[in-house]
Amino acid sequence: MFRRPRFWCSTRPAINRRRWLIAALLIAVFTLPNLLAYFHARAMTKFSPAGARTAAPENLSLADKTWLLATGVTLRRPTNQRTPQNAGVDYETEHLYASGLPALEIWRIPGASSSRPIVVMFHGYGSCKSELLAEALVFHEFDCDTILVDFRGSGGSDGNETTLGVHEAKDVARAFEFARASAPGRPIVLYGKSMGSAAILRAVATGQAVPDGIIVECPFDRLLSTVENRFSAMNLPSFPMARLLVFWGGVQLGMNGFDHNPVEYAARVKCPTLLLHGERDVRVTVPEIRSIYDCLAGEKELVLFPDAGHESYLEVDSERWRKAVCAFCAQIDQANRKNGPRTNAGSAKSWP
Repeated sequence: MFRRPRFWCSTRPAINRRRWLIAALLIAVFTLPNLLAYFHARAMTKFSPAGARTAAPENLSLADKTWLLATGVTLRRPTNQRTPQNAGVDYETEHLYASGLPALEIWRIPGASSSRPIVVMFHGYGSCKSELLAEALVFHEFDCDTILVDFRGSGGSDGNETTLGVHEAKDVARAFEFARASAPGRPIVLYGKSMGSAAILRAVATGQAVPDGIIVECPFDRLLSTVENRFSAMNLPSFPMARLLVFWGGVQLGMNGFDHNPVEYAARVKCPTLLLHGERDVRVTVPEIRSIYDCLAGEKELVLFPDAGHESYLEVDSERWRKAVCAFCAQIDQANRKNGPRTNAGSAKSWP
């Protein structure tokens, strides 16, 4: 009878163990990054009721970065710490309701002129409308009505998540319609910071809002870019985690994050646009801003702030910010007096 060599029996279990080990390693290499990305994407889009908010990525120590990679960010639900009353300005609080959508809280600060533009203001990621008060007071000095909006999940509005400007574009549309209905014939300017700017560009590009002009500060060119830049700010490689974060975030929020690209929205924005950006911004680079500027289809102006990062330009360079913004509002005011408001030329599309 034929008998197998003894070495066959002794080596086969070892071969099988190596195969199982390789298979397990391959599964781990694929599964672990996806699990981490799913977990981190959820932490970055779902607001936490408690806990200190994670510091800006560029300000983290090596130990903090290690802890962040293991535990994820803490995105505490933003709350309004001040009101216009703290600045001695009268205001009204109202809520915007729509079937199937979160209720939005707004502050309305009346201006001294019945003809100057109404400025509707939108905050950035992880922020709320009280962070817009300093800028709102400048518009108030210019006699504009101002409407400060809490996006869904922020401040006094309903909800507990952010979609980084995708579904927030519907919030822009609702606030725009409120402004138009409250003062027919008045020119309307939409003002946004960061994520708020991205939401404005999306709302205008898709026809959900038809303003007379927009002022947008530091909008990212692509969602993927701004996620990659956060890794760069921590001196970490962005591939493949940035792409996995965008993918799993989109799965969780019911959207395609790879299609959320303000640089593409810009090509369909035909109203006058004032684009503001800080040259020291590590989250949104100057080339990214210039790409948006180049794509804008209407009248446009780009103002750079040499000493500013991803922060309030009014605080960093008040004179430059006031000059640019007030000149833009005056331009919209003059065009309205001469030609009538652009909002009379067309109506916003309905939004789901």
